[in-house]
Amino acid sequence: MKKRPTMQLDDRDRKILSLLQKDSRISNADLADAVGMSASALWRKVRALEDAGVIDTYRIRVNPEALGLTFHAIVHVELTRHDRQAIEAFIQAVRSAPEVQDCYATTGRADYHLRILCADLAAYNRFMDDFLFRLPAVSSAQTNVVLKSIKADQPISV
Repeated sequence: MKKRPTMQLDDRDRKILSLLQKDSRISNADLADAVGMSASALWRKVRALEDAGVIDTYRIRVNPEALGLTFHAIVHVELTRHDRQAIEAFIQAVRSAPEVQDCYATTGRADYHLRILCADLAAYNRFMDDFLFRLPAVSSAQTNVVLKSIKADQPISV
């Protein structure tokens, strides 16, 4: 992915970003009113933020429990091999697993940290046995069950 130059943000840009992070479905007219701009000028400003890559995407948040996904865990994964082929195979597999919500390559003892959502403990065990432990490069995995979410998916401070 090509790195884009950093865009200089003014106070109005910051306010637009803050409001859109709170409600990405806000109408152009309401957003324009909130920041004191005409609708056409606001549209050009938002378009410039999108083109510069400052606004990456628009999305909704779905309540996992409403979908029956009540088991939430963080899994710390260690690999046995760190050659390019093993790592690429691991990453490709993880990207295809619907249970994996997030995956981070990190420093420290574990090579990767996965955030997992499943229906229940039995579904999680199937994920581990039928998926994660079948990946050739996986050496070990330590699971931390999430008891409750304190802070998650917060807007970025602009």
